[in-house]
Amino acid sequence: MRLDVAGPSRLEPANPTATHLPDPTNLTAHAEDRLRDLRSVTDATLGRLDVDELLAELLRRTQEIFDADTAAVLMVDAASRHLVARAARGLEEEVYQGVHIPLGAGFAGRIAAQGQPIVLERVDATTVANPILWEKGVRKMLGVPLLAGRRVIGVLHVGRIEDRPFGPADVELLEVVADRVVGAVARRQGAVEHAAAGLLERSLLPAALPACEGLQFASRYITPDDRSVGGDWYDAFVVPSGDLWLVVGDVAGHGLGAAVVMGRVRSALRAYSLIASTPEEVLKLTDRKVEHFEIDMMATVVCAVASPPFHRFRIATAGHPPPVIADPEHGAHLVQAPVGPPLGAMSAGQRRSVELELPRGAALVLYTDGLIERRGEHLVQGLGRLLAAAVADEPERVCRAILRDLVGADAPIDDIAIVVAQRTR
Repeated sequence: MRLDVAGPSRLEPANPTATHLPDPTNLTAHAEDRLRDLRSVTDATLGRLDVDELLAELLRRTQEIFDADTAAVLMVDAASRHLVARAARGLEEEVYQGVHIPLGAGFAGRIAAQGQPIVLERVDATTVANPILWEKGVRKMLGVPLLAGRRVIGVLHVGRIEDRPFGPADVELLEVVADRVVGAVARRQGAVEHAAAGLLERSLLPAALPACEGLQFASRYITPDDRSVGGDWYDAFVVPSGDLWLVVGDVAGHGLGAAVVMGRVRSALRAYSLIASTPEEVLKLTDRKVEHFEIDMMATVVCAVASPPFHRFRIATAGHPPPVIADPEHGAHLVQAPVGPPLGAMSAGQRRSVELELPRGAALVLYTDGLIERRGEHLVQGLGRLLAAAVADEPERVCRAILRDLVGADAPIDDIAIVVAQRTR
């Protein structure tokens, strides 16, 4: 029995009917026989199910293995510090009614808070926090924590209406089942979230670049093949005033959470661009939204705004690498724009911008740090390679030249987003 989570090593029972069992050293012969059934818990056919279907099927099989009347999985919601009913058999009301159990409260709450199994000999208002259990007539219960390493992510419990107690072998067996449930669900949920995040990520990229007289555009969005989805994005749009907005950003983190936050930040920037005309004011408003609603999130962003005839750009950055201008006469150089703090950094002060002329034939390049960062290398070296690769040319050729010289045949280790705008007249 594992006791390798933070907190007290034992949970004192709230009443004599809640008993913590000693760690059994070996499975009984009967348990060994039942363990053969566990092969069915993670068989290949489950790979076709989504997460909710997978949990339902795992609980059905668990119910059969333990000859139980009920089985349920509750997952920890870190934000609210509650257990939330995710799947149930024989206790479907838990899911339908959205049962929430505070950590530390009742049977399941104490299992999650202490990271230890509990066998319950009596089920009533003094031992459990969820009245559905005793209203169903459940008389005996066994629950174990779902552990991801040393972290409790949920609780798996089974119950019997018959007055037939659970024994030490049942505890050991349910812990093995819990390991299988965590592994199977983590693999499947990871695949589902990766696919969902990829779809979300791609859906938030602009369907087409804008048409602005006197400008040409090109863009690239590249993701590594073996990584979780990240929070990089680019955007290009024209607001009702006729102003062109070019935006490139990077939300810290990877996975579905980062992609969701990226979508919210992108939407906020678009919305504020309708009511504020300068990039520094839009960044300031977006920062206030992020600090209030996206706690512990951080993002870097660069915005470039131009009014017709699109000869001059106003540029503001929030902790983001500086844009590059590839000039046909003077070569490539970094834009010397004031660098404000990243969004969500909780830093006071005014945000500022710089206004500059984009010479005829010159290309403005906005990008994310995945283009220039390399492990064990100073950022200056990556910027140097970018300046050497950036040329004053048609935007598609600029993108090709940059990616040829900075990515080449090596698989990128991070997301890369690039937007190039060239002034043609």
